Amino acid sequence: MAWKWTRIQRKSSDTADQQSLPTENSSLISRNVRPQKSDYASVATDDFSHLPDHEADILRKQVIVKSVVANFFSLYRYATKKDQILLGLGFLLAVISGVLRPLMTILIGNTAQLFVTYRPPTELHEYSCGQISAYCQPENNETAWNMNDTNRVTSFNSTSYYFVTPEEFQRQINQIALFFVGLAVTDFVSSSINTYIFIDRGEVLSSRIRKKYLESTLRQNMAYYDKLGTGEITTHISTDTLLVQEGMSEKVGQVTANITTFIAALLVAFTRSWRLTLVLIGITISVLVTMTTALRYMVRFYRRSLSGYSAGGTIAEEALSSIRNVQAFAAEDRLANQYDDLLAITENWAHKAGMVLGFMSGMMWFFMYCNYALAFFQGSRYIASGYLQIREVMSVLMSMMMGSFFLSSIPPLLRHIANGIAAASKVYTAIDRDSAVDPYALGQSIPDDEVKGRIEFRDLKFIYPSRANTTILENFNLTIEPGKTVALVGASGSGKSTIIGILERFYNPVGGHVYLDGKDITKLNVEWLRQRISLVSQEPVLFARSIFDNIAYGLIGSQYENASRVEKEALVIDACKRANAWTFISKLPQRLDTHVGERGFLMSGGQKQRIAIARAIVSNPKILLLDEATSALDTKSEEVVQDALDAASKDRTTIVIAHRLSTVKDADVIVVMSKGKILESGNHLQLIAKQGEYYRLVEAQKIEALTQEKTQQTEEDSDDTRVDAESDADSEKLSSTAYDSSSDYQENEKSMLELSRTRSGRSVSSIVLGQVPEQQKSKADSIWTLIKFLLQLTRNENKFLLIGTICAAINGLGHPSVSVLYGLSVTEFRNAQTDDTDVLGKIRVYAGIFFALGFLQASAFFLCNATLSFVGQRLVRKIRYQTFRHIVRQDMAFFDKNENSTGKLTAILSQHAQSVEGLSGATLGQIMNAVFNIVAGILLALSVAPKMAAVFVACVPLMIGCGYGRFSMLARVQEQTRKLSEESAGYACEALASVRTVISLTREHDIIKEYDAHLAAQVHKNRLPTIKSAALFGGAQGLQFLVMGLGFWWGSRFIYTAEYSVLRFYIAYMSSIFGAQNAGIVFSYAADMSKAKIATQSIKDLFQREPEIDTWSEEGEILHPEDVEGDIEFRNVHFRYPTRPTVPVLRGLNLKVKKGQYVALVGASGCGKSTTIGLIEEFYRPLAGQILFDGHDVNSLNIGNYRSHMALVQQEPVLYGTTIKENIKLGSLENPSDISDERIVEVCKQANIHDFISSLPDGYDTLCGTKGVLLSGGQKQRIAIARALIRQPKVLLLDEATSALDSESERVVQAALDQAAKGRTTIAVAHRLSTIQNADRIYVFDGGKVIEEGTHFELLANRGKYYELVQTQALDGK
Repeated sequence: MAWKWTRIQRKSSDTADQQSLPTENSSLISRNVRPQKSDYASVATDDFSHLPDHEADILRKQVIVKSVVANFFSLYRYATKKDQILLGLGFLLAVISGVLRPLMTILIGNTAQLFVTYRPPTELHEYSCGQISAYCQPENNETAWNMNDTNRVTSFNSTSYYFVTPEEFQRQINQIALFFVGLAVTDFVSSSINTYIFIDRGEVLSSRIRKKYLESTLRQNMAYYDKLGTGEITTHISTDTLLVQEGMSEKVGQVTANITTFIAALLVAFTRSWRLTLVLIGITISVLVTMTTALRYMVRFYRRSLSGYSAGGTIAEEALSSIRNVQAFAAEDRLANQYDDLLAITENWAHKAGMVLGFMSGMMWFFMYCNYALAFFQGSRYIASGYLQIREVMSVLMSMMMGSFFLSSIPPLLRHIANGIAAASKVYTAIDRDSAVDPYALGQSIPDDEVKGRIEFRDLKFIYPSRANTTILENFNLTIEPGKTVALVGASGSGKSTIIGILERFYNPVGGHVYLDGKDITKLNVEWLRQRISLVSQEPVLFARSIFDNIAYGLIGSQYENASRVEKEALVIDACKRANAWTFISKLPQRLDTHVGERGFLMSGGQKQRIAIARAIVSNPKILLLDEATSALDTKSEEVVQDALDAASKDRTTIVIAHRLSTVKDADVIVVMSKGKILESGNHLQLIAKQGEYYRLVEAQKIEALTQEKTQQTEEDSDDTRVDAESDADSEKLSSTAYDSSSDYQENEKSMLELSRTRSGRSVSSIVLGQVPEQQKSKADSIWTLIKFLLQLTRNENKFLLIGTICAAINGLGHPSVSVLYGLSVTEFRNAQTDDTDVLGKIRVYAGIFFALGFLQASAFFLCNATLSFVGQRLVRKIRYQTFRHIVRQDMAFFDKNENSTGKLTAILSQHAQSVEGLSGATLGQIMNAVFNIVAGILLALSVAPKMAAVFVACVPLMIGCGYGRFSMLARVQEQTRKLSEESAGYACEALASVRTVISLTREHDIIKEYDAHLAAQVHKNRLPTIKSAALFGGAQGLQFLVMGLGFWWGSRFIYTAEYSVLRFYIAYMSSIFGAQNAGIVFSYAADMSKAKIATQSIKDLFQREPEIDTWSEEGEILHPEDVEGDIEFRNVHFRYPTRPTVPVLRGLNLKVKKGQYVALVGASGCGKSTTIGLIEEFYRPLAGQILFDGHDVNSLNIGNYRSHMALVQQEPVLYGTTIKENIKLGSLENPSDISDERIVEVCKQANIHDFISSLPDGYDTLCGTKGVLLSGGQKQRIAIARALIRQPKVLLLDEATSALDSESERVVQAALDQAAKGRTTIAVAHRLSTIQNADRIYVFDGGKVIEEGTHFELLANRGKYYELVQTQALDGK
């Protein structure tokens, strides 16, 4: 096989009892399993009890979540009057459909009376003519519904007999057959319409629930997200809402019809014989008690099962959204194991629910067989005594049997409803939660012409709700005058970003006030406030839309929000020019319409930041908040953008947070902060003159400059300046040229470009791409192939599957056995009229057999459900686990595609396994039961009465054909629905994953509107297929009546001629026709079967997909750590991203890094620096050229072993929602349990983060929050550096590793990195040149090539591109 099935070995056992509860050390488990309602009060009290009551209440309101207990009727809480009318009609038609079935029992009873009392002419020929003339004709008013006693004659030793003439027999049979046709037509109409109504309204109402859920979630305060992972939230919107939809769709109509059948059957039974019905009613009561008790436990277990998977969804979302980090640290298997730990909890509770369902089903079948036994036993006595006739006993028997049968078929359907109710509790809990900071709540506002922008922080005290033991700000006072620019500087964790969060109303302070133009911001309308503020965050967030759309989102709330495209485009272009973004945008093939990819991955860090700045200034806001707004820009771009920001800051209040002090030296006021307090404030010159904390920060960032004397000397010797003596000749040719003018550079670039092209003018990359064959679409597999695929997945559990199959076979043989006992009992009823004690004795024997058969069937049903539930839940767990592993196995080209966004992959992870689960357990047991029933019934019928059974058996394909037609059609519908559902789920996931950006832009209404449009399109496209599906289902239901009517009519012909006895008729009829009915039951699960088929096909395709860069591959050369030197070389490397094959990125890159060298890559944003890091990590492979590692082509090395020698620190640090300790351990190659605390402390000291961690109440066990949201940018970056250092890599890759650090931390961390770089190769991408001035080699990139290289001093002497960058960043320290 191309894929791996074996689970990664772990210490934890797979047994359910060991994994039913998370352990204290289970990292992601402990923070994701949500407490129940009763737990929240205690949690809140424990966390906040040490605080004053007022402060505790403020924090508690931001995090508390009160659970909502849903019930069946609350599923329809968003139904309008129109919906209620349609649903009422649906319920009415379902009731009609349910009533029709018990009416059939009257016909069956009267038919039995006819068959038993009929005497064929051959049988009566022996008697005298006088006796023959004793035939009596019924009165004219008799019908098939009402037969009286006029057919009585007295003869044969004065014994009373009932019989009819052949002519009357045929007339009655024909009439009964016509009534069956009438019932079939009525059932077809009622079933078709009610099925359509329930499916359609289910989709409509579930769409409203999804919309309400997203709407409610987007209005929550930030503390809600800090406590609840975005993965868990997206699981609710993609999986739980689907369960709610299933819980209120066609299953409700089927349950309603079944309940109605039960009630109507009970009424029919009472009207035929209240005494016999009362005898049997005790069994019905037992059925109801069993169902009620079992359902209570089922809902409880399913709710706990859903809680476990919701937590697992957060792990999956975090991993998929940071896939580069996951693969760089080879964390796939460790995260997969943590994910599987939560799947084990889900499996445990779901299996318990399946066992309860099996017990309930078994008991209901036991009671049904008891019903047979008691009815035949007591009925025979009533017939013998003359109290009842055969038709009355048979009607009561069939009514009670039918009622019990349809009641027993409810549990599998109720499982879906129970799941829906359990899921609704979770969804409604979020919908009904009152946000502590509600953007939709009424509030004051200030007329726009009166907004000045004066901001005052007065006696402010702030505590994060998730870290109640740490005070971030205390007695903080600051006044910002209108139109002034205030810069906040200081160490990471000093509270700078917290101030922006408070001003944006992300959180509520526990004390003090914030005023805007004299108005307390807590009194202002939150949405109005945010629309007057523009925020550029430290880590820019772009949405998977075009550049134009991303920038135009900044116009929301302004007068241009609803302007035309032309007007908006003019504003967008102007903003792009001011943000220095138009230069690169105008060069893109689609310019403003260029798609930026998920989270903007198709843009470089600097390009994303400039687009975010353009978005911030496009609406000309009153207040501008810049949280490290230029941290990701190269020096040249930073200079231009800073000028633009300086210009944009005029006449508006601007708050700037910066670590790079060159960006804030022109601020009106610079505020130096430390540990939530202000140390000093003033302008740049004032603070320099004080020589205090700010002066020390400035000194730390000064770039070492050459003295004038040194500069003059290097200028004289510039012609002789050459690269390092260790450089190769090829490198010397490339790097020794000094770029004195732009014209020289352009000419050189042109000549190099010509060299890299063929005579036809096509580039190397274009030729390579033209030779790549088109990827062929995979063909759909047959159902049998997919079944074999699933059996291979469950091969370790196939012994339990075999037991379940044997039990299903025993259950399937039940109906054929019943048909024999049924025929024998009905035949004996004829003799019971003589009150023959032998007959009553035989009936007692049959009743005993019924009872024993019921016990056997009940045991088999329980064992069948228990084993199949275990196999089904284990299969679902394996599918989710293996799907997760196969997804994270894929290469970066897979994740770059729009159809493989994080939201869509998360939805696939949950929904596909859910679809396969819908065809396992009780449902699979019932399908297998029906299949065995059909086969055994047909064989029995053909062996007993072949001529009669031939027509009966011919009806089975009709039932199967109608069901299969629905199944085939639904398969196509489900495929279309799946694509639409994944698209809408992906859109919602993207919004929730970027919730801070969404709410700061006040995009809530915009997102809800677009999401609603996605859902409306999905509902509309499904309407016509739903009509066809409902019609096919109604046809299958109506066919049951037609088949039964045909069966009685056809069988009567053989009884009429005495070719077959009544016994043979009932054996053949019951076994084959009931088999046909079971065929209909099989395909009542057509929707589930089609979902399972599509899901299985998709899973199989994923499992068979082998990525070009395969981390599972064992091929390739293995390099032992002691043999690794760390030399890296690029030889004429050409590269384009697979999703943008027309955009060149690297155009013949050549560079060499020697063992132990510290090499820096600098240059403008988008020039290929980060791409180079990605190629070194082998996230992608070059289109042409070679990348060598210690002289080996990296393509020939084992990818897992190759990456084990490297460590990556990215520009945007990625942390997971576990503890600090677990995040650091994730970087190690060793078993996490083998890593000592001392080693963790050591690397944290090197990264200058140990002191901060030690100051936290929980120390290294402090939770980082989802995506590290509970930590500042600098804190996250230092933890990420510690994670890299614990790996002890031979090659250290730093992609802007210190960009988020304050000056002091940067100095210490840079020293630590310099120390860590000794003895290993280090490649650093940097915009802040002070961090790389001591590098052994500096490569200057431009246009995907190296245009300069050398040391810091050599490049300064060249006075080329690097010299310009240095001059731009120099600080005036005077």
